[in-house]
Amino acid sequence: MLVYVINCHGKVLMPCSVRKARLLLKQKKARVLKKEPFTIQLLYGSSGYKQEISLGIDAGSKHIGLSATTDKKELYAADVELRNDIVDLISTRRENRRTRRNRLRYRQARFNNRVHSKNKDRLAPSVEQKINCHLKVVEDVHKILPVSKVIVEVASFDFQKIKNPDIEGKEYQQGEQLGFWNVREYVLARDSHVCQCCKGKSKDSILNVHHIESRKTGGNSPDNLITLCETCHTGYHKGTVKLPKNIKRGVSFRDAIFMGIMRWAFYEKLKVMYPDVSMTYGYITKNTRIENNLPKDHYIDARCISGNPLAEPLGYVWYLKKVRCQNRQIHKSNFLKGGIKKLNQAPYLVKGFRLFDKVKFDNQIGFIFGRRTSGYFDIRTLDGYSIHKSASCNKLILISRRGGYLQERRNVAIHPLA
Repeated sequence: MLVYVINCHGKVLMPCSVRKARLLLKQKKARVLKKEPFTIQLLYGSSGYKQEISLGIDAGSKHIGLSATTDKKELYAADVELRNDIVDLISTRRENRRTRRNRLRYRQARFNNRVHSKNKDRLAPSVEQKINCHLKVVEDVHKILPVSKVIVEVASFDFQKIKNPDIEGKEYQQGEQLGFWNVREYVLARDSHVCQCCKGKSKDSILNVHHIESRKTGGNSPDNLITLCETCHTGYHKGTVKLPKNIKRGVSFRDAIFMGIMRWAFYEKLKVMYPDVSMTYGYITKNTRIENNLPKDHYIDARCISGNPLAEPLGYVWYLKKVRCQNRQIHKSNFLKGGIKKLNQAPYLVKGFRLFDKVKFDNQIGFIFGRRTSGYFDIRTLDGYSIHKSASCNKLILISRRGGYLQERRNVAIHPLA
């Protein structure tokens, strides 16, 4: 295990061994700056010797792989799990807002007066949040290691080629919805204006465009829409009609679309923050991994991206999970008896503990995922494994306060190199 070192002026140095860090702390020549990952700050002047360190970043929509290496050794490895609930939360907020306006008083809907939407190069909140997470974890590595250069892997996807392998030439400029006023007209024409449930047996002339998955989950893409007659559509929502089993939503390109949008935004922002930033591609990473007989994993891909796939691995990896920092919803969505809404806010501290604090219970280390004012807590691991669903606060030992990222060190097998 390595200990990361900061000098007395706040500048990062090369990491040291646990033994050397223990001696420095015992001799009062250093102080503990951070426990995870363990970082010390020197209390005396140092020469500041540094080596060339390359940081590889395996960017993704659900996971980020990070690996900082020298020519001979890996100095940091991490697997970061990102949030994927932004779209659902924004949709829930929109539903609550519309319900509130209709319930209290009518207020004309606002569309084009949002300042954020008028900004140039605006990104969707879900994409922007993930890009900010990428930038944050890279910044955190720079706070503990003197990184010389940054290499990021990006990916581009040809969605039209995936849907139609024979597409070529000007067909790229003529999408599948060419000549239609809107998505609804396209879906009706695609389904030949025939109900996809009863195939016209109901003799109902009124046709509706139905979401296979809810709009909150599946969106308004044509792959998530089918044509249903009024009879089948009403019966389906009443529970008297079932859709045929062969009606399924098409392939979702949500993750691929995110990578297509974020790759240049992330790369350009990295170039502004750090001097030496370069780009690589997935097929190069894959070839490097296969040539060196390495398994597929996010942090291993990042090591290959860093340009030092043969560097001695650490033997452990930091697993980080991004969690929500704030919840500003005042009331629960559902009504209680008597038309009363239950409060959604909880005290800042409950018996001295916060949500997502790292604690020790019954010789097991976990995180607080649920809390009650009575002093009983739901303790789980980062993988979701339940340690105890109602642990008393008297039996909990606080290890560290929560942050934007929950993290723990995981030992991994060191695979023999080719």
